[in-house]
Amino acid sequence: MKPFFKNFDWLVVLAITILLLLGLTMIGSVAVGLWPQQAAYALFGVLFFFLVSRLDYRIFQKLAGWLFLVALLALLSTFLFGQLTRGSIRWIQIGGFAFQPSEMVKPLLILIFASFVSSQTAFSLRFFFLNLLLIFVPVLLIFRQPDLGSSLVVIFVWGAIIFASGLTWRWLLSGLAIAAASLPVVWQILKGYQKERIYTFLRPFSDPLGAGYNMIQSIVAVGSGQLIGRGLGRGTQSHLRFLPERHTDFIFASLAEELGLVGAGLLILAYGLLLWRILKVSQNSADNFGFLICIGVFSLIAFQSFINISMNLGLVPITGITLPLVSYGGSSLIATMISLGLVESVARKAKPKEGLEIR
Repeated sequence: MKPFFKNFDWLVVLAITILLLLGLTMIGSVAVGLWPQQAAYALFGVLFFFLVSRLDYRIFQKLAGWLFLVALLALLSTFLFGQLTRGSIRWIQIGGFAFQPSEMVKPLLILIFASFVSSQTAFSLRFFFLNLLLIFVPVLLIFRQPDLGSSLVVIFVWGAIIFASGLTWRWLLSGLAIAAASLPVVWQILKGYQKERIYTFLRPFSDPLGAGYNMIQSIVAVGSGQLIGRGLGRGTQSHLRFLPERHTDFIFASLAEELGLVGAGLLILAYGLLLWRILKVSQNSADNFGFLICIGVFSLIAFQSFINISMNLGLVPITGITLPLVSYGGSSLIATMISLGLVESVARKAKPKEGLEIR
């Protein structure tokens, strides 16, 4: 039994457990009918976490080309077999189970990006354009669903892996310049409701019963929780359904209302612990591929949790990004657990060195 858990990072498991329990607690409070499904998703997620942690992550480096093909086919299948929901084609229904390919491919994309970047010995113009092509195709397919939130997550993860690999300031500034120059084009291809979300963020109280309603109700819910919250099942914003998507996009607002600053603080501390341990694993990784996998998973969880919480606080526009391990939904939860399983796989093969600093 000891070899099974050799170099296993139990603090990662502790942080995951806290976040899963907080998520299940809140779903049981604000959407009790969905609790059995979420509990099943959590069990499957834990199973995938331990299964992936047992694999040698290095085998995926040789399979990166095939993984890229699988990811593209999964994203293309959305347009062939997906169901139209609220103007978007993001979900594929198989029997009684629905899954979201744009969520499930995130661990694959982390492996693909990490493999490609770690195989390069030096930055060059060819490397730069190949990287752009590598990110352009999956992001385009995700954006066309349309799913702006997942597109931004994938771009951020890709950028973090590139930066962590030792990108020089010359290439970084060039990339930022290209991104800035492309903003007018991006604005033109945004959907009308996506532009409206940005306008609403800038002036939320200009239409409090219309476009600004979601953000205002979220801010009210967070503020009404005060120090210790109203108590489970007593949140007026969530239980009277003033708060939209109270179990998915705005579950942090539901938690803050019912558990207060104490509950919200515990959740943020759990994310802090999880992210810190991922960085510690990356420090001791046996190779650059493992290091970049950890950076990819770190950026995935850090970006999603930061954007979701900030969105609930009215600090950024509403994007539809879920709170990792906490929001309702099987695709996001299982994909995140698989990603964390990859981190544990890197930890199992780690070679600790004294005084090693984050690269």
